[in-house]
Amino acid sequence: MTQGDQFEGFAVTDPKNFTDVTKIKFTPKTFEEYDIDVKIHACGVCGSDVHTASGAWGEAMLPVIVGHEIIGEVVKVGSKVTTVKNGDRVGVGAQVWACLKCDVCKSGEETYCPHLINTYNDKYPDGSISYGGYSSHIRVHEYFTFKIPEKLSSENAAPMLCAGITTYAPLKKNTRPGMKVGIVGIGGLGHFAIMWARALGCEVFSFSRTDSKKKTALELGADHFVDTTAKDWNKDLQFKLDLILSCASSSKDFSIGEYTSMLTIGGKFISAGIPEAPFSVNPVDLLKNACYLGSSHLGNRQEMIEMLNLAAEKNVTCWNETIPISKAGIKEALEKNCQNKVRYRITLTDYDKQFE
Repeated sequence: MTQGDQFEGFAVTDPKNFTDVTKIKFTPKTFEEYDIDVKIHACGVCGSDVHTASGAWGEAMLPVIVGHEIIGEVVKVGSKVTTVKNGDRVGVGAQVWACLKCDVCKSGEETYCPHLINTYNDKYPDGSISYGGYSSHIRVHEYFTFKIPEKLSSENAAPMLCAGITTYAPLKKNTRPGMKVGIVGIGGLGHFAIMWARALGCEVFSFSRTDSKKKTALELGADHFVDTTAKDWNKDLQFKLDLILSCASSSKDFSIGEYTSMLTIGGKFISAGIPEAPFSVNPVDLLKNACYLGSSHLGNRQEMIEMLNLAAEKNVTCWNETIPISKAGIKEALEKNCQNKVRYRITLTDYDKQFE
């Protein structure tokens, strides 16, 4: 084990001014036999970063370094690491550890491990804090690092490690080619969901309260666009959809019943988005078609690998802009996210200019 290593990163120290980050040095967890050190080259900016940094999801462990859509180069491997080697380009998503011993982990669902550790703002069993990808390096268990296919650029691959897998996993689990799938919302999650559903061979229905997004939805691969502000917008789709994946980031004026009415008998409504405010469910709305409500959290290792390979094979490219990482760059990225000015992801780049 190695103790006393120092990494560097941009940290939030005050949730009230969370866009004003400070460069700090920090000590990562003790290096163990299955651990990998990754020198970071790029990191996506996720809505979760804003929710955590601002305190919207609860009080953070300050100083907090966010970022969980990480691409970098392996620079150190533990004595029992077998999945990667020094020099490999790898990705790290929103989870860096699980026990890999409990029944949940053994079933291949390690993202639901009761002992899981998130990439940032979490604690290891020894009390060490996890720090995210707005930093020079990250230390992570090998199980939660993934080789990036050569065909994928780092800038394109980074957002797939959270937004991508969050939408791919429930679609992969619950669809087969030819199914009719509804995607609610066209944003950071929704635009990925449309592309994955298309790549998986589904007939894709895109739902948005913003009619101006019709052109975007069709360009992303949707077969149909539905403006949910129109009169009787769901009338012609009653009992038509096998699955609805909600990527909505807001619960304002959101009626689950209006969506579940479109599901086939036994169809599923799955929420991948995490609005800051809850929404209500009327059980009566679920009776007419015996539909199911559910959610999905990230995706397991096999799904992550499959997703990255599918993206390379089908040339799935997220709509993305890049911003060089710096104090000013992070401020710009977080503010754009807050102001809903991102179309549809941001990746921080040029790490070599900020960190040795």
